[in-house]
Amino acid sequence: MSSFAIIGAGPSGLAAARALQKRGIKVDGYESSHRVGGLWDIDNPRSTMYASAHLISSRTTTEFAEFPMRSRVDYPDHRVLRQYFQDYADHFGLAALFRFDTRVMRLQPRDGGWDLTSTGPDGESTRWYAGVILANGTLAEPSVPTFRGSFSGQIMHTSAYKNASELDGKRVLIIGAGNSGCDIAVDAVHHATSVDMSVRRGYYFVPRYLFGRPSDTLNQGRPLPARIKQAIDTRVLKAFTGDPVRFGFPKPNYRLYESHPIVNTMVLNHLGQGDLRIRADIDRFDGNTVHFADGTSGDYDLVLLATGYSLNYPFVDREHLSWHGAAPRLFLNMFPASFNGLYMMGMIEASGIGWQGRFEQAELLAAFLAAAERDPARAERFRARVTGEPWPDVTGGYHYLGLDRMAYYVNNYAYRAAVRAERTAMDAA
Repeated sequence: MSSFAIIGAGPSGLAAARALQKRGIKVDGYESSHRVGGLWDIDNPRSTMYASAHLISSRTTTEFAEFPMRSRVDYPDHRVLRQYFQDYADHFGLAALFRFDTRVMRLQPRDGGWDLTSTGPDGESTRWYAGVILANGTLAEPSVPTFRGSFSGQIMHTSAYKNASELDGKRVLIIGAGNSGCDIAVDAVHHATSVDMSVRRGYYFVPRYLFGRPSDTLNQGRPLPARIKQAIDTRVLKAFTGDPVRFGFPKPNYRLYESHPIVNTMVLNHLGQGDLRIRADIDRFDGNTVHFADGTSGDYDLVLLATGYSLNYPFVDREHLSWHGAAPRLFLNMFPASFNGLYMMGMIEASGIGWQGRFEQAELLAAFLAAAERDPARAERFRARVTGEPWPDVTGGYHYLGLDRMAYYVNNYAYRAAVRAERTAMDAA
């Protein structure tokens, strides 16, 4: 029986290990940290977690369906989640499948499979696998923009930020207002001397609770058409949060859900209280002074780059992953059309997709690998489907912003429906 490697023991790697385990497929896992959890383990050297981080989707829409969380908290913090993944791995015996403190250095194709070179406690070794599953995450490689001029204070990407005490007594400028940027801004108002946020576009702000319930649990039935949902939810948000423009944000030049919304309305409260302020996009740095595109300026001690992350698979040449722009172009964000034995897990971002959505990915992958091993004709029909037919539309009718960080964005309902349909077809073939 062929064996497969999984790179990464975060949520996506664990989901892959569990799905392949259920199909009786032999797995070797590789994890550079000393335990499971991925970025949710704040002690993992590659983790970009910070002390105040919580889920931005609610527990019931995020957890694995076959292993509900013990916690009853709606939006648990990173400590609860790290323990959840440890419990999940212990319950299903997944940790035993992984080599910890072992970093994958290189993947090289050979004889229809892949040589995987790793380095760990026993030194460097190379093993051959029929296929390799890349599950090393999407939020580990900081995206660091360049700016005109030079800044004489401290510049830090939010990936390096851990605790609000790092901001004590400093004049802080946060560049970007995504979910992490807004979280850290809320931290900063209690520690920093001053807090400004530089933004280049508008945002939609979604409260964590609507009508007394987690907001992402209110529409769990049949999804509404995109334009209808956008129209209804825009009105609801205006009723509950008001217009962010009155707090200083630019007016969004896109519709709701065409970029990831900000699940943090506390930042609006602090803007209303004068605890922080919105500044324009950056023009240039000049010593401790930052000049903004609207002609204003300010002096700062610390610039925090909340500028997101780039996909990064440094152990394999890009040609093997069919890169197109900012992301690999893969069928359902999983399968290269070449079927070269590399498979992607977790290269999806969507409101509400949770870890169950990633497990459904893993179930499709496991079904294909099982078919390739035991029913080659069935596997060949799937390959022909991928290479010979139009790929499913997983946008759900939304016109996502053409940003690098949106290159692998999907609509939760459309994507999961497509994955389930392919898995059903695979099993029924």
